[in-house]
Formats: sequence, structure tokens, C-alpha cells
Amino acid sequence: MKMPQHGRDWSEVKADMVARGGGDAAWRDGRTAVYVFNAGEDVSSVQHEAYGMYMAENGLGPLAFPSLAQMEKEVIAMGLELLHGPEGATGAMTSGGTDSITMAIKTARDYARANGRPREGANIVLAQSAHLAFDKAAHLMDIEIRRVPLKTDGSYEADPVAMGEAVDDATIMMVGSAPSFPHGIIDPIAALGDVAAKKNVWLHVDACVGGYFAPFARMNGVPVPPFDFEVPQVHSMSADLHKYGYCAKGASTVLFRSEALYEYMPFDMAGWSGAPMKTPTLAGTRPGGAISAAWAVMNTLGVEGYREKQGLVCKTRERIEEGVKQLGFEILGNPMLGLVAFRHPEHHAFAIYGEIYRRGWFTSVTKEPPSLHLMLSPKHAEVVDAYLADLKASVEAVAAGKAGAKVEARYS
Repeated sequence: MKMPQHGRDWSEVKADMVARGGGDAAWRDGRTAVYVFNAGEDVSSVQHEAYGMYMAENGLGPLAFPSLAQMEKEVIAMGLELLHGPEGATGAMTSGGTDSITMAIKTARDYARANGRPREGANIVLAQSAHLAFDKAAHLMDIEIRRVPLKTDGSYEADPVAMGEAVDDATIMMVGSAPSFPHGIIDPIAALGDVAAKKNVWLHVDACVGGYFAPFARMNGVPVPPFDFEVPQVHSMSADLHKYGYCAKGASTVLFRSEALYEYMPFDMAGWSGAPMKTPTLAGTRPGGAISAAWAVMNTLGVEGYREKQGLVCKTRERIEEGVKQLGFEILGNPMLGLVAFRHPEHHAFAIYGEIYRRGWFTSVTKEPPSLHLMLSPKHAEVVDAYLADLKASVEAVAAGKAGAKVEARYS
């Protein structure tokens, strides 16, 4: 496509954009269980209006836009209060989970170097189920990733003993997930903390999915184990606002136990021709709308609003679990939050996925073991029965040898 010589009327361009979205995943009606977190029109309207109010402002310039600096500070304070941040804990907003994880690794690396660890040959120890964003960040920084098999007891949890055995003098970080994305399982963070303490190594908790969900689930009576700064050895956390914080994309938080740890994160440069610059995260320009929308959603929902929405998600997950068990599926481990993965003992998950996709559902799969995977939102409470009916039909189609599109090659 070439840029048009003469611009078109906005109404025409808008209509073109609407038409182009016609083939996208139908997330607004609840038939998508990945990528989008649909908390309802009430939250969506707050996102839109609050984002637009500060759409042109730049989070790079706190002196120019003290409003954004104060909103970010308050977002971080709210996150730290939920996640048992001790006195002096701090952090920053980022563009998403990968950004938060990257900055946590960079901080741990520089902290390790300042405390006598080798500058070359650094490694990070994590479970096989940990998010691949760690691999991406480690690739950028030439850090070795050591993935350790999960426990063999069917819990799909990280194995603290095996992870401890993988740690050596060049290890700059251990990682636990709360929860892991593939299985929705909260790793034994307290046990990982014990190992990290004995090995004298930084422990990061990836709570990109659960950071703004688990605290409210616990308030609702879900027996969520210690997973955050409540565990003394946790040095840093990543927690996404644009997932179960229901904020506009892209908004995440990277949090540190102390200001002394956080000081290894920012980039501070004066040795060039321009003005000195200090940036807290990887990005220079940071969209003001992502900051303002996060602040607005958190203040609009409040604790009670989040408890209500997270409670609805947990109830929806329980309904899904009950329904899929009746269809012969096995739930992987003991999911407590909004993620759930399940497999069928007789039929391959990817064949079933092809059928459910053909029926208009855009969900996901887990490769190890081959399973169906859902990331649920409050909206899904309205479509549970329809999903289970189509899932039943999909299983029957596979059993009868009438399965549609095959997707196994895509995920192998």
C-alpha cells in the first residue's frame, strides 16, 4: 500500500477500520479466552475516557507532567500494598509483562555484578513452566537460561530442590510463577525462598497473571499460599495491570523490595551532547494514557470492585472445571485463579481445539502436556453453558473421526 496522495474523510477511514476488524477474534461477546480481559462495559468506558484524557502526555517527562508522575507513584503504592511490599519498597510502571521481566533481570544482573558475581557467564534458574519472556530478555543480555523440570507428583509446580541443584556461583536470579501461564498453578514461592536464601541468590516472582488477582481471591476466601513480598526472600515481582487489573494496554508494574535494589534498574546518562536523561524502564517515551487509565480503573473499581470481579472469575472457572470433568477431561493440578488447563485421556487436545475453534471460540492450548487452556474474564460467566455445549460437540466430533481443522503442527 502507498500513502494516498489526498487524505480520505475520517468517516470513510473509520468504516474501513471497522470492516477490517470483522475477521478478528470475537472477544466482545465472550468467545475469546486469551489476549483480552473483558471486565464489562463499565470498565471499558473508564479505560477509554481516562486514556484519552492523557493520550498526548508523555511519562518520560515528570517535570513537564507531574500529574502522570503522581499517578504512577500512586499506582505503584496501591500495587505494593496489595502485594505486602515492606516499608521502602518501590517500583515503576512498564509497557507489559515482557518489559517488567526484562527490567527485573537487568536489575538483578547489575546488582549481582556490584556484589562480586562474575560479569560473564551469568545464568537464571527457572521452572520449565516459567514464561518465555525470561528467555527473550536473557537472549538480549547474553544470559544463560536453565529450565528445570517440574515436580513429578502431578501438581505442575516448580521443584525447589531441583532448582536449587541448578544454582551455582554465576546464578543471578531464581524465578517462581504466581501463577504459571501454561497451567495456572502457583509455584511454592515460600520453598523457593528458602532455597534462594541458602544459595544467596535473587528471587523474582512472575505474577504478571496473578499479581492483581490473587490478593482479591485471598480476600474472598481462596486459600492462596504466600507468593509475594510476604516471603522475605522475594527481591522483585512483575505484575500486569492490563491483565487482571483490567487496565488499558499496555500497563504493567515491576516492583522491588527496597529502593536500594531498585536503584540498579534506571538508565542514567549525561555524557552526550543533549540534556542528561534518566529513564526508569526500557522505553523512553511512555504513553501517558496507559498510566492515567490504570490509575483511573484502580480508583474506580477499588477493593470491593476487584473482589467482585475476581470472585466472578473464580466461580466461572469452577463451573468450567465441573463441566469439563463431566465430559471426561482431567484438570491439570490445582488452579486457584483465572487460568485453567485440562486434557482428555482419549482424544488429543489439539484435535479438540480445532473443532472448538471451528465453532467460533478463540482460546488456547498448552503443549506440555497437550491440553486445552482458558484465561477467563468476568464476561465468560455469561457464556459458560454455550462453551460447554460446543466443547461437548467438539469431543463427539473427534470421537467420531469427524474433526475439522488440524492445528497440531502449529503448536509442535
